[in-house]
Amino acid sequence: MVGADLRSSVWCGALSAYIRKPKKGAQTVNSKLTTQNPRKLWGLVTVAALGYFVDIYDLVLFQVVKKESLMGIGLTGEALDAYDISLFNWQMTGMVIGGLIWGILGDRRGRIQVLFGSILLYSIANIANAFVTDTDSYAICRILAGIGLAGELGAGITLVVESMSKEQRGWGTMVIVTFGALGGVAARAVGGKGADLAHSLNLNFQGWQMAYIVGGVLGLLLLALRAGAFESEMFKHIKSNTVKKGNFFQLFTTPKRTLTYLASVAIGLPIWFVVGVLIGQSEKIAAYLQVDGIKAGDSIMFSYIGLSVGDLLSGALSQWMRSRKKVILIYIVVLTTAVLMYLCIPRVSTEWFHFMCFFLGASTGFWALFVTMASEQFGTNLRSTVTNTAPNFVRGATVPISNSFKSLTPSMGAGPAALMVGGVCIFLSFISALYVKDTFAKDLDYFEVD
Repeated sequence: MVGADLRSSVWCGALSAYIRKPKKGAQTVNSKLTTQNPRKLWGLVTVAALGYFVDIYDLVLFQVVKKESLMGIGLTGEALDAYDISLFNWQMTGMVIGGLIWGILGDRRGRIQVLFGSILLYSIANIANAFVTDTDSYAICRILAGIGLAGELGAGITLVVESMSKEQRGWGTMVIVTFGALGGVAARAVGGKGADLAHSLNLNFQGWQMAYIVGGVLGLLLLALRAGAFESEMFKHIKSNTVKKGNFFQLFTTPKRTLTYLASVAIGLPIWFVVGVLIGQSEKIAAYLQVDGIKAGDSIMFSYIGLSVGDLLSGALSQWMRSRKKVILIYIVVLTTAVLMYLCIPRVSTEWFHFMCFFLGASTGFWALFVTMASEQFGTNLRSTVTNTAPNFVRGATVPISNSFKSLTPSMGAGPAALMVGGVCIFLSFISALYVKDTFAKDLDYFEVD
């Protein structure tokens, strides 16, 4: 096999594109890989980054406008609190379902189809969400949006790691997640000013309705950039191969593969413990800590600014250290410190609380490394399945994590309950990170066999 190196300085000189020369071996894809035009490669990273930006915008938006939107359809009091949690759980459940659907389709039909199919689904679902009038239709929109949101990140990461060189693909995934995380900041900005935006456009919408419409329209506009994306050469060359593709149960046919997959998922658990509990329930945490003036929307904004910074630093550090595993372990230690500081210091100022939200977000900045390393652990015929299911199973784990926190809070208090649940998540993540192999510069041109 012959491969050609292709260099292009992108995004502050950090992003360079190299095409790999695959190793020979029994499981190596028996095809000739072709080089890609630098502009096409940059277009692929751009589309994936913009897609993830809209993905995070829509994912976070419900947390920002939940009270306003539920009041807008007539809910008050206890009903408001009950549907606040249940609708979020429906969205997360949709992401688990979507992770399986899009992951399998990505390995069977192609990564590019999943990328744009998922964007189309969540865009339509969010536009429809602006016109709901009852909780049943709201739940349907959230689960459909969740299914759609589940496919974008996995497809984008899979395409990038299979198209860039094994030494430099970490830069590409860093750009995707660093820029994408800012979608959470945009969700807070638009969610808070939706009414003003609707008024300026002479539209008769409430603020929460306008925020959902903006998210849907952004997704549809993103589809216009589809010409900048191309299918993975690795997938093209394995497509005609008779090897099993997208067989989720193949991940459990050997003990080693099973443990590697479960560990790859568990590494990400503390990230969504922070997002779903410490940030999503920040108003309850603040009340326990006797901190006044805290709004969930502000907590989300500061945490996602931190997440973007953390992903940028972790990606650069991983390339410098030439290791994904070491950086993830460092981040888990930092995250543990941040959690203890956040939960164990009462009666702080509002400014300090917001700084801690930023710090928590930054400490979860190994999200890009977590997804990238999961993708790199498995062969081309299972790579999309893993890359889509791993992050979405972690997102779906927010349901039992948040329910555990909720059930423990009445007897223990919000702080101790969060410490107990978070301690379990961090422990599982740490031992899983120790177990998996480092995948930096690993050759990905192979497939899994039974």
